[in-house]
Amino acid sequence: MNSSSDPRRPEREVRYKPSVSGSQAQLDDNATPDYMNILGMTFSMCGLMMRLKWCAWVSLYCSCISFANSKVSDDTKQILSSFMLSISAVVMSYLQNPQPMTPPWASAIQ
Repeated sequence: MNSSSDPRRPEREVRYKPSVSGSQAQLDDNATPDYMNILGMTFSMCGLMMRLKWCAWVSLYCSCISFANSKVSDDTKQILSSFMLSISAVVMSYLQNPQPMTPPWASAIQ
């Protein structure tokens, strides 16, 4: 092989080194899944203990947001347990009272 026909230039190669800047550190530290996970578990407990259907539905919504924003490296057991707790809150609230849900603001109007 003729080295003069090789277009690569090894003296111009520069090894990639990721820079640690403030904006990159902020992007890596996304706490939304953690907050939504805590909110989901809190609303699940309120839905189960106080038999509030809207709390159970909000907990399911928070669990979905937590799952959608989680990374692959996050703890999947905690996300799955939050999902199961919120689903059980919805199921148990409808098993205890099968009537359709009335929003909290609708009862104040009547």
